[in-house]
Amino acid sequence: MTVDVASRVDADADGRKSRRTREAAPASKEAAASEEAASQAALNALLCELLPRQGCWSDEGYLWLTDHGNRRVELTDGFIEELAMPTDTHQTILAFLHVLFRAWTRPRGGVAAFSPLRMRIREGKFREPDLLLLRDRSDPRRQNRYWLGADLVAEVVSPDDPDRDLVAKRADYAEAGILEYWIADPRDETLTVLVLRGEAYVEHGRYARGEVAASVLLDGFAAEVSAVFDAPETGG
Repeated sequence: MTVDVASRVDADADGRKSRRTREAAPASKEAAASEEAASQAALNALLCELLPRQGCWSDEGYLWLTDHGNRRVELTDGFIEELAMPTDTHQTILAFLHVLFRAWTRPRGGVAAFSPLRMRIREGKFREPDLLLLRDRSDPRRQNRYWLGADLVAEVVSPDDPDRDLVAKRADYAEAGILEYWIADPRDETLTVLVLRGEAYVEHGRYARGEVAASVLLDGFAAEVSAVFDAPETGG
């Protein structure tokens, strides 16, 4: 009997210890997660102290930031701007356009790339066009880290700030001497083709559903507007 009672006591003790261990496990995980979050917050605070203030960003500082991050960021005269995360509609339209432009450039020795790829407008200004194209893939403006320009760029208008694509980037790409700028606007399902004349763009055409948008720069290139904006429904 004595042995039996001792065994039961030992078993009860072991059970209580096991329960305490199980109860402590979630608490330990929560503590570890809390410590990790605190460490990340401290690191973020340190980075904020070490990184330049708005208005003080250099080209190299911007390039370092975007080399080591996974967010789309642009630079304008010392100020950085984080771009909104693209939507499914945005990406599907962009993918469709890229297929069209790539089909034109590839057999002709050109190259069509898509974001995220940085393009230098000038010292102190970088953009990340949704699509950028060179008619000659050996063009010296095609650098590995970032491009130094393009023959044609395209943007799919973002709903968070349409004027960025319609106004600000229109001026930026003209400043960079980019010969043609295509704007796909999902809001009214139009394709606008802008052609550089002197130091500013003029509208070559604004095309709606049922129409075909044509390029001035790329001989024979055209895009059916309905097909472009049906891409989110058809899967491209």
